[in-house]
Amino acid sequence: MPMKTKNIAWGVPARIGAIVALIVSLEPVATVSAQEAAKIEAGENVYNTNCQICHGEQLVNTGQTFDLRRLKENERARFDNSVRNGKNQMPPWKGKLTDEEIDQLWHYIRANAFPK
Repeated sequence: MPMKTKNIAWGVPARIGAIVALIVSLEPVATVSAQEAAKIEAGENVYNTNCQICHGEQLVNTGQTFDLRRLKENERARFDNSVRNGKNQMPPWKGKLTDEEIDQLWHYIRANAFPK
């Protein structure tokens, strides 16, 4: 009498599809509008021109200055005040950077900030 074998392949595509759907649904949605992307790119240029020398290439500093990636979303006022008026060793940038450049800089920093 022939032995019955269980078809283990039955349902595998459906299971794989369900697993893939689950994994995709767990990934954070990180879509950025074109306007936001433009601000981030402009902010990177402002950073590279004015801030990189002290705060480090691509926001990675040597530990001698504040790590800007630690700024949280709710610390915008603190950031604006420090940039405009200076803090500790950092000189004031009021009159040197426009409000638009400071806003672009903020967007660049937040786009590269440490997760919560």
